[in-house]
Amino acid sequence: MALYMGIDVGGTTVKGIILNDGGKLLAKGHVTTVEGEGLAGCIDMLCEQLVQSAGGVFSQIKCVGVGCPGLIDSENGTVIFAGNLNLKNYPLKKLLQEKIGVPVKVCNDANAAALGEAKFGAGKGYDDSVLVTLGTGVGAGVVIGGKLFEGYKSAGTEIGHMVIERGGNKCTCGRRGCFEVYCSARALTNRTKWAMEEDTSSDMWKTYGLDTADGRTPFEYMDGDRTAAQVVDWYLKHLATGLVNIANIFRPQVIMIGGGVSAQGSRITLPLQKLVDAELFGGVDYAPVKIACATLGGDAGAYGAAALGFEVK
Repeated sequence: MALYMGIDVGGTTVKGIILNDGGKLLAKGHVTTVEGEGLAGCIDMLCEQLVQSAGGVFSQIKCVGVGCPGLIDSENGTVIFAGNLNLKNYPLKKLLQEKIGVPVKVCNDANAAALGEAKFGAGKGYDDSVLVTLGTGVGAGVVIGGKLFEGYKSAGTEIGHMVIERGGNKCTCGRRGCFEVYCSARALTNRTKWAMEEDTSSDMWKTYGLDTADGRTPFEYMDGDRTAAQVVDWYLKHLATGLVNIANIFRPQVIMIGGGVSAQGSRITLPLQKLVDAELFGGVDYAPVKIACATLGGDAGAYGAAALGFEVK
């Protein structure tokens, strides 16, 4: 029986899974991330743990897929740059293959998560999908015809730095009005705190202060508090603008929302669907685009990394 290992490298934790060729989960584990030159050794240690947990042997592992933050040359498995991991021109694939002796594939972590959702999550059953992850920033991965779209030199897509408001707020990338500036979890939190400062009579003050309010706060109070409802409305309208742009460019069958805000479920998907349907080029009769919440949560990257190996012969 062929086994496939998926590794998701995070800033603090490296998570991993083993799937069989039918996609069944056989093992799951994690280790603390080691930055810099020691990353390959850290992943190797997790691989050993996973194989033992699955009760298998390395000869059964068809491929080890790795999703890693940063700019990745997936053709040769090199981490071109990952500042948060202190890596530059790091030959991860080469080093890891030398340690474990099985084929290795490496891609950007957002791409891995998109592939995971496409194969095993909210995108299962669709050929064309996009995952938009709303976290500290806005990340995205695109799957076309069941395969990752990684762009020129496998540089990936930076949908978060698509401008949705010309001359808008300044982004960390140096441009103004980026999708990320308005739709990241940080942007939602900042807007919430600003609104609370503007309206000191808001019900949000009953439970939260400026030091504790976050992106969940306005959703908790939106049904009975005008200011909270206005924050949610502001956020969803900006988010819909970005999603319509994505829909018009790629025309996927489904756009999946990941990150903490996806926990709101239909409270975001229903209004987003209406907004996207109203602005989608050509309307929805011929080629509608479904808006859905991602379902794999923090495991999407590991599942997608494992799926990288399914095409290894």
